[in-house]
Amino acid sequence: MTLTVQAAKEAEKNPAAQAAARTIGQAVGAVYTPTHSLGLAFYGAAAIAYDRVGLEEKPEVYDQIAAQECAKMEEALRACMVENEKNPAKIKWYC
Repeated sequence: MTLTVQAAKEAEKNPAAQAAARTIGQAVGAVYTPTHSLGLAFYGAAAIAYDRVGLEEKPEVYDQIAAQECAKMEEALRACMVENEKNPAKIKWYC
């Protein structure tokens, strides 16, 4: 069992911490499987939402927070992207 999986299991009663542990696992996994970067975004947004508003909100509230966080991530990626990259990444997302 990896440390991040173990940390997520130990944080079962703390959804924000559990999502944060899964975020780390997805980030590490993205080195080998680029599609894990999607999990990084989704679990990261969930961790932030759970920490910010808890567990009793309507789905629309979580969706709004996730959209805001994903927009921040997109902005950060666009800020460091290379225009006209000669060797762009070739990722098959399968999603």
